[in-house]
Amino acid sequence: MNALLDQDHWKEKAHLTPAGYYELDTRDTHHVPVRLFLTPKLLLETEDNIYQQIINATKFPGTRLVAITPDTHFGYGVPVGSVLVTDYEEGALAMGPVGYDIGCGMMSAQSNVPSQEATYEKKMAFNRAVMRKVDLGVGGSSKRFPKLSEKEFEKMVRGGAEYYTQKYGTQFDRSRAERHRIPVDEDWKIPWGGKGRPERGMAQLGSLGGGNHFIELQKSEMTDTLFVQVHTGSRGFGHGLATNYFDLARVERPELGRDIDLGYFTANSKHYREYLNAVAAGGNFAILNRLIIYEQIAEAFYEVFKKELSLIYEISHNLVQKENHPEFGQVWVHRKGATRAFPAGHPELKHTMWEHTGHPVLIPGSNKDYSYILTPLPGAVKSAYSVNHGAGRRLSRGEATRSLNQQMINEEYRKEGILVNTDGMVPIDESSQCYKSSDEVINAVVDAGLAKIEHKLWPLSSIKGTDEKRHHKSKRNRKKHSSQHF
Repeated sequence: MNALLDQDHWKEKAHLTPAGYYELDTRDTHHVPVRLFLTPKLLLETEDNIYQQIINATKFPGTRLVAITPDTHFGYGVPVGSVLVTDYEEGALAMGPVGYDIGCGMMSAQSNVPSQEATYEKKMAFNRAVMRKVDLGVGGSSKRFPKLSEKEFEKMVRGGAEYYTQKYGTQFDRSRAERHRIPVDEDWKIPWGGKGRPERGMAQLGSLGGGNHFIELQKSEMTDTLFVQVHTGSRGFGHGLATNYFDLARVERPELGRDIDLGYFTANSKHYREYLNAVAAGGNFAILNRLIIYEQIAEAFYEVFKKELSLIYEISHNLVQKENHPEFGQVWVHRKGATRAFPAGHPELKHTMWEHTGHPVLIPGSNKDYSYILTPLPGAVKSAYSVNHGAGRRLSRGEATRSLNQQMINEEYRKEGILVNTDGMVPIDESSQCYKSSDEVINAVVDAGLAKIEHKLWPLSSIKGTDEKRHHKSKRNRKKHSSQHF
C-alpha cells in the first residue's frame, strides 16, 4: 500500500460547504468526490487513521462518490459509517463496504401505552418475557425454528418475508417495511461447508446475536408513549457467506496481499453475480430474523402491557443495491453502517405508502442516550440518499474494558432507571461511554438537510447479549474494529 501524501493534515483540507457538509479534496483522493457529513466537533474527534480507509474507498474501480456519515469510525477496509457509489456497468462490487453482517438493520414499533406504565416491575417482566422467547449472544440459537431442514432453510433465505408470511403467517403489516425479499437467482448455490460455514445460520433464525445488537423498550419525547426497537442482522449465515466471498476475492486478486477487506469483484469475474446472490440471501435472512424476533417481542409486550405493538418500519443498513442517482445515473450503492434515506417523491417509493412522505429512518443511540426516527428530505441526494445507522463508537472494545469501571457503569444506569437485561449488568464494551453523543450525530444530519426528526426516544430497558468471548479476525485488526455480532 502506497504512503499517503496528506495523512498528517487531512482534516485541515476538509472544506465546509454552505450545504452543511465537508468536501475532502486531497492529493490522495485523485478527484473522487468525498463528502463528510460531520459537525466541526465530530470532525475534530474522528480517528486520524480513518483517512487511510477513506482513501481505500476512493480506489475501487468505478468509484463515483464516497460519503462519510456522522457516526463513522474505523472499520474493515473502509469506515463503518460510509457510503460507496460505484458505476453500474464498470464499477466494483466491493465487499468491505458491505461488511460481514450482511443485511444488518433495524425495526421499530410503537404503542399507545403511556410511558408511565413502564414501572420497574413491568420493565423487568418485559425483559424476562423477551429473554424467554429470544436467545441472545454470539452463540444464541433459534427458539422459534430450532431444527430447520436444509431444504426449508433454503426456501426461507430465497423467499424472505414473502415465503415466510405465505407459509407461517404473520400478525403485523409487512407493507411497513423497506422490502419483503431480495431476489436470488435460482441457479445460485449456497456454499455449504465452505470456509465461512454459512450453515451456522440454520439454527439461528430468530436469535439476536451479540456485539451492538439489542432490543430496547423506549419512550417517545413527542408522544410520551412506549416504543420498541430491534437491531440485528444475518448472524452466522451472513458472516459465513461474506467470509467465503472475501476468500474468493483474495484468491482472484493476489495483489491485495493481506488487505482482504479491500476485496471486490467486477463484471468480468465469475464471482460477480454469485456475490450479489450471497448479499441477497444474507439480506433475506436478516429481514426474516427481525420479523421473527419482532413477533416474539410483540407477544411479550402484550403479555406485560396488555396492548398491541404497531410496526413503524423495518430497514437494512449493510447492503449493496442497484439504484438510480440524479447525479451519477445507474450505480451500485454500498452502505456500510449506513441507512437508505429516500425522501418523498423518490422513484423507488412510487406506489408505496411512503410515496408522498418518504420512508422512516431508524437511528439508535447508545442504551443510555436518545435514539431517533427521522424522515428523509430531498437534500439526502447529496449523500446518495443515505444517513448514519447509529451513534458510532468512540471507544474500542479493548479500550472500554481497560478504562471503564463495571460497578460505576451499573450504578449510572440504575440511577437513570434503565434496566439492562434482568440483572442490571451492563456489557461494559457496549455502555454509553463507548459511543458518541446521538444528539451531536443527528445535528450533523439535520444541519446538512438530509432528514428531519419525527421521534426522539429515551431508553427504559435494554436487552443485549453478554458474550465473554469475542471473535476477532487477527491481531492486527483487533485494536480498532468495532464489533462482531454473529
